[in-house]
Parts: sequence; structure tokens; C-alpha cells
Amino acid sequence: MAFPFRFVSIVVMASLQMASGATHARNSISAGDMPIPPPRQKQPVIAVLALNEGTETTDFLVPYAVLRRANVATVEAVASKPGRVNLMPALAIDLPNDVASFDRRYPMGADYVIVPAMHSDNDPVIIGWIHTQAAKGAVIVAICSGALVAGNAGLLDHRRFAGHWYDKATLIARHPGAIHVPNRRYIADHGIVSTTGVSASVPISVAIIEAIAGRARATSVADSIGASDWGTTHDATPFRIDARNLQTLAINTLTFWRRETIAIPVKDGIDDIQLALAADAWSRTYRSTAVAVASGSVQMRSGLTLEPASPTTHGNAYWVRLGPDTLPANQLRSTLIDIGQRYGHATRKLVELTMEYDDRGGF
Repeated sequence: MAFPFRFVSIVVMASLQMASGATHARNSISAGDMPIPPPRQKQPVIAVLALNEGTETTDFLVPYAVLRRANVATVEAVASKPGRVNLMPALAIDLPNDVASFDRRYPMGADYVIVPAMHSDNDPVIIGWIHTQAAKGAVIVAICSGALVAGNAGLLDHRRFAGHWYDKATLIARHPGAIHVPNRRYIADHGIVSTTGVSASVPISVAIIEAIAGRARATSVADSIGASDWGTTHDATPFRIDARNLQTLAINTLTFWRRETIAIPVKDGIDDIQLALAADAWSRTYRSTAVAVASGSVQMRSGLTLEPASPTTHGNAYWVRLGPDTLPANQLRSTLIDIGQRYGHATRKLVELTMEYDDRGGF
């Protein structure tokens, strides 16, 4: 989720959640899970979409990297326009391909379009392109607050959906004919797939691999990244704002003089999944912001070009090095442990809340 880094917005949302509990109940049903549709083309094509002005880090980097690793489809990263894409809450990449060039190369469209959370959920280029791809037969996969984007393209109307816990009231209000399904990491409904928070980017990516190439291939990829479970079951009970969360958020936000930069050194071949999960988590503490640092552009394992900051500009940062032997998906748990040790248990739980990650179950 592009979790709002504003104290007031969260306080308001907490009040709305308590006031609208009955609405949530009326618009929730038990899941009768549908499978993720198989590809319609013999040589599947997957587009992972980005808005240059801001695209959620994990929502974008994890599916792209996992699906590229699987080697079961052509996977393209495309932006609203060529050039720099600012990822949020951390990192930046350079994408040479845009939606127009994708259309020229793939006039039949994609089999799957991955829609991350974006800085704006109603960008006209993005909305129009998603709508066109859906009309061509693409399965639209909205990760976390990407559901807001897919909804603005008219794709949640009269469908069942998941979504980040923070967005439920907004989605229900915008799409009164849609029905929220609780306790599911992802839901497929007639060509539209939606997920819970950013941590769902790992299981949904493996689930897409299974839809394309079968269980054995999905298991192989999952094992290689450290993902043991990509089923739909998800306990949503822990994910709500309470007094302790609000207190931690207020303290971390108001004591701004304690904020620090987390510098993560990177080099060619850095694993996108591992970097995304680490940088994303550190940047959600309200105590720190993560930056990747290197002397020049870096090509990540997936082939994407990372635009890191210069090491000379972050001499006073707290440096965090990613373990070379850590399986990529296990990085989130490792980073959460580090966050708890540096900032305390309450801040760790705040990060888990914003990423909708239950450390009891993992991936």
C-alpha cells in the first residue's frame, strides 16, 4: 500500500473504521474462491505497470522479479512514459519502455497486467491503458492499493475484491455493487484479481506462475525465493488501527529530530526482491528512510536499472548490508527483527501493520 505518511489521515481513518463497522459487515461475504485464469496466448505476456511520479516499491519490484525468475512468460516493465520511475516509499528505477511502445510490440495485449499502488489512482494514461488491456482480455492483477487504480478503471464494479485493510471503506464507498471478501490474500473474479497489502505481492506472483505453468514450476520458484505458502488464506484480524499503533505513530512522527537515513549498499546483480522488502520496511518506521547507495547506475538481478544515491551524500547514515545467503522473501522477517532491535517492538508492529504482514505465518 502507498501508506499515507500523515498522522492526521490515519487518525481520521481510524475514526471512520469504528463508525463504519456495520457497513463493512454488510459488504463482506465468505469466499468461494475462483482460480486465477490461465493465459490466453500460447506465449504469455505479462506487463508490470508503473506511474513515473510514484509507484509502490514492493508491489512493483517483487512481481517483476519473481515472474522474470520463473521464465514462464515474457515479462515487461512499462511506465506511463519512458524514464525515471520514483518508487515509494523508497528507491528509483529507469524504465525505457512505456505503454505506447508496449502496444506497438504486443498489439494483442498482455495476458496479465500487474497494477501496483500508485501515487495517483486516477492518472488518465494509466486508467485508459488498463481499461484497454482488460477489453483485450488481459487479467488485471491489482496489488494492495492498486485496487483503487483498477476500481477507477471500472473493473471492481459488481465483483468480489480483496484489498489493503486501510482501503476497505474507500473501495466500498466508491463501488457499492462490489463485495469485499475478508480473510483472503487474493481474490480472482471474472478476470480481475485483487490482493491484500504489499506483502501479498510474493504469494500472488507465485500463484500467477502456477496458473501459467503448473504446481511443480510454482513450487520450484517458491522454494528458490523462500516462499513456503502462496494460498489464499489470510487472517485479517490483527490488521486494524488501535491506540498503541496511534501512539507509536504519533511519537515517531512528532520526534522528527530522531529520523535517520538507512543506507543500503548495492551493486550489479542485487536481488530485487530482497532489496525491495528491506528498503520498503525500513521506510515505514516513521523513524527512517532507506536509500540504495552506489557510485553509479546498478543493474539488478531482474535486469531493471536501479538509480541509487551517491555514497558521499550519506556519510552519516546508518548502513545496512543485505545478507548474501538470505533467501529473498526471508528478508522481510530479517529486516523486521532489525527494526525491532533498533526502534523497539512497537515500531516493528507498526511496519507489519502497514505492510499487512503477519510474522506468524510469513509467506
